[in-house]
Order: sequence, then C-alpha cells, then structure tokens
Amino acid sequence: MSRIDATADQGGAAAAPSSAAPAILASAATGIVGHIERLHGDIDSIFGNAGIAPEMAGMPTLQLRLAAFITLFEEAARRTQQDNFGLWFGNQFMPRDLGLWGYAAISSPTVGSALETLVSLFRFQQGSSFLRCAKRKDGLLSLEYQIVAPDIVARRQDAELSLGMFLNVIREGCGSKWAPEEVHFEHPRPQAWKEHEAAFDAPVYFSQPVNALVFRSDIFGRSMPARDLQLLSVMQTCMEQLGPTSAADGLFDRICAAIRMRLPNGYPTLDQVAHDLRISPGAVQRELSEHNVTYKDAVETTRRNLAELYLQQRQLPLTEIALLLGYSELSAFSRAFARWTGASPRHYRRVKTGH
Repeated sequence: MSRIDATADQGGAAAAPSSAAPAILASAATGIVGHIERLHGDIDSIFGNAGIAPEMAGMPTLQLRLAAFITLFEEAARRTQQDNFGLWFGNQFMPRDLGLWGYAAISSPTVGSALETLVSLFRFQQGSSFLRCAKRKDGLLSLEYQIVAPDIVARRQDAELSLGMFLNVIREGCGSKWAPEEVHFEHPRPQAWKEHEAAFDAPVYFSQPVNALVFRSDIFGRSMPARDLQLLSVMQTCMEQLGPTSAADGLFDRICAAIRMRLPNGYPTLDQVAHDLRISPGAVQRELSEHNVTYKDAVETTRRNLAELYLQQRQLPLTEIALLLGYSELSAFSRAFARWTGASPRHYRRVKTGH
C-alpha cells in the first residue's frame, strides 16, 4: 500500500475562530449535548467554560476553534465526573454524524478507499493536526492521528473519541464485531483503562508516540455497504469549497510535536527531531529563532506543560512522570520542576488535586 499522508497545520475559523487559529468543523461534536444530559452534566457551565454555544455543536459547515473544541470535551469529562467521557462518546459516534467528512467516507466503494478519503479530506475537517495511514515494519497498517498545536496540551478526551470515530468508519464495511490488532494512545494510562480494551475489543497501549489503530491490510478490499460515488463526489466538492481549516505550514507546531513524541525515550536531540521532520537541524533552529526561542527552550516548555498536566493525574507515580518527560531519574525531574515553578512536584500535586 502506498503511504497516505495528509497534514493540516493551522486553522481557519473559531468558536468563531480567527484566521490564524486552528479550527475544526462543528459536526465532530454532534450529539454531545444529549450525551452530557444523559450523564446529568450542566450544559451551560460546560459549554460556557469552553466558550462555545450549545447550538453550535453539530452544525455541519461551522468552524470552531480547535482549542475550544478540545476544552469542551475535557470540561465535559471533569464536570460529569466521567473520566472516560471521550472514549464512550466516540464509541457510539456514527460516521454519518461527522457530516460532510463522514458521508464522504461511507460513500466510498471500499474500506481502503474510505480511509484514503478520510485522510485526503482531513485538512478540510481539522487544523493543526495530522491523519495518516502507514505500513509498519511488521506488515500491519497504522491509522495515526495527532494534534500538533503545541498550546493544546490536555487532549486525551479528543484522542479517545477520535479513534472511536475511526473505528466505526471501518466497522461500516467490516461489521460491528471487527476489532483492530492494537490501539495506541499518546497519553499515559488512565485509572479505568480496562474500559478502553472493552470499547475497542483489542489490546490498548498508552504513552505511545502517536494515537493509532493498528490493523491488517486484508480489510482494504471490503465493500462499503452505502457506497455511492455520486454522493462521494458531492461531499468532496462541498468540503473543498469550505476551504482548508489550516492557513500556514505550521513547522513550529510540528517541531514541538516531534519533541513531545520523543520525550518518553529520553531527551530528544536536535538531530533526532530534524530527522523525524526530514529537514536539517539548521532549519529547525531557524524556525525556532523566528519565534524567539532556542531548541532548549522548546524542550523545556514542552516538558513543563506536560509535567503540569501529568501531575494532576493522581494515578501516575512521580517516577513514571519523570520517565515520560525524558528524565532518567526522579531527582532530575524534581530539580527541573522546582526551577520552573518554585515548588516540588509533590507540593504542586497536593495543591492541584488535594492529595
């Protein structure tokens, strides 16, 4: 299979977005109001904290700020006290609920072409993110998804709901019992992680470089039951007329994303990040200098943002957090955190969580 790769790197409209803010089509939030209500959540409070009006959720051509969309789901999980909110929202999310993008996928003739359609149209659906399908060394295929906007740090709910959505697109052609070989998430393992294996009916691995569904290529030739080439063409045209949700090449964002992906394996060197991005180390440094930061600054900022996020997850031991941030030992992480915040990791956790 040829590599399919579409990257959306900065977005276009908001809740409502500015021309520079990464965006997402509001159809991705179809049904969230009812889902929150079933969990007895406070609609006005959740949407208010995200800066989105409830009636915006699900509108097929409206662009929301991606950061606001992500906040909406994080707030919904927090205020309904359902830590796996995004997991189960995505699990029940039907492809048609995705609007233009979803209809384009299910109108494709085969599962393989449906995934190609998802990837090729992704830049019209969501900004500052990538969706790609690649062949792994073991012969399996991997549908990979990740947000690359460096300022969107807490994004676990979105990752879980997105893979659930993609799972249901594949199940349109393979049947409701189909399951991937593996599921990967970039965030650390949550407390109720067994629910993830139940939702995907597959082994689930956390703290991975990227969010992904891993599967065999033999599903590519399976027919999609709702295939309709005329409807597919109409949906593609409609999305293209909306215009991409990205407005710039977003190299700075991709540098920060590459740093984040490599941290669990130790301190990411400049050469490693440049290699991952297929550019020269000098090009990395030039891009960072245009944003008035050094490479060391970029690594430190990424580490600090993730540290503050992970410390609010009480199930994560401090030693594990240190490793996830690329430190070989807890003491090195503790010294760095004290330098950033003036507090120890334990004190920060106590203040933020009460434990």
